[in-house]
Amino acid sequence: MKITSITSYIVWVGVRNQLLVKVDTDEGIYGWGESGLSGRERAVQGAIEHYREFLIGRDPLQAGAIWQEMYRSQYFEGGRVLTAAISAIDIALYDIKGKAFNVPVCQLLGGKQRDRVPTFGTIISDSTAEVVEKAKLLQERGWKCIRLVAAGQENPATYEPRESIADTVPMVIGAREALGSDITLGLEYHHRLSVAEAASFCNKLPNGTLDFIEEPIRDESPKSYKSLRTLTNIPFAIGEEFSSKWQFLPYIEDDVIQFCRIDICNVGGFTEAMKVAGWCEAHYIDLMPHNPLGPICTAASIHLAASVSNFSWLECRSTPAETHLNFDSPEVFPVQPELEGADFPVLDKPGLGIEVDEEYIKRQAFKFSEPPHLRRRDGSFTNW
Repeated sequence: MKITSITSYIVWVGVRNQLLVKVDTDEGIYGWGESGLSGRERAVQGAIEHYREFLIGRDPLQAGAIWQEMYRSQYFEGGRVLTAAISAIDIALYDIKGKAFNVPVCQLLGGKQRDRVPTFGTIISDSTAEVVEKAKLLQERGWKCIRLVAAGQENPATYEPRESIADTVPMVIGAREALGSDITLGLEYHHRLSVAEAASFCNKLPNGTLDFIEEPIRDESPKSYKSLRTLTNIPFAIGEEFSSKWQFLPYIEDDVIQFCRIDICNVGGFTEAMKVAGWCEAHYIDLMPHNPLGPICTAASIHLAASVSNFSWLECRSTPAETHLNFDSPEVFPVQPELEGADFPVLDKPGLGIEVDEEYIKRQAFKFSEPPHLRRRDGSFTNW
């Protein structure tokens, strides 16, 4: 079997673009993959075109060797743009291999260790009343883990960290009081705080309010995260931006991370994700995969979650609390994973178990989308 073409599509689905990649072979078997670098899809598309030039004619079943060649074929190794491109191609190669051997991808990864993949739901609102209402809805529908998003993220222009802290503390406390102690409750801060601000926020909460805090500060400095680790006992859920096992290294080895927010569409696909998963297992760290994209990322994450022992919850953005997103558009993805309650059943179809309407996406025009450029009230720029 030989690769005959690699085609990438930037498709507007719901409220954002998704970068989908199709790998075709001379035996008529094809695979789909997805890139996770949202907002910079054209940069990733360019990297895919570079890789395509030397991958045509290669054996798609040799995913490990192809991964190494893609990663090491340039002087400037790694980086999020390149590994996002590698991720999409690697996922598509596993889709091909599963179809070629007539088994689901999880079977290629050692077989399934669970029948169902539990998920967590997300609530985005600056209103404590609305947060409590949606959280109770998710609780009633069977969700055991719920993630809130820090206040201030609904404003598309201005963000003040201290104002966000002041508004988020009562919101989180109110949610915990309404939900009781049997719900795992987390909070996403989208790396918008400094070490001092993050410590201040955590210390304003009664002990036991949060079960994890996600991305409180930026990840460029592992030492800063180690410093923050000494200032709070709330577990950290980080890693969604990490683009390789090497980027995970200091966080895992120094026990900074408690939940691994690995993104299979950014880290390097299945080939790299399984290495990180094993490393986390050795340090008693559970995977909590980042999954903000579409059904291809969801399907790949389900297979990853099914294949490892150290797993907690998979991010799900198609819950009753987020019906407006429509990331799983059936027009684009006629065959895709389907929730059963708060869980995804482990997929048993060959490959990823998804299908894409390629003719439909060919007819869609590219829609430019730029992430928000946030400013503080003094006019300076801050993190989105």
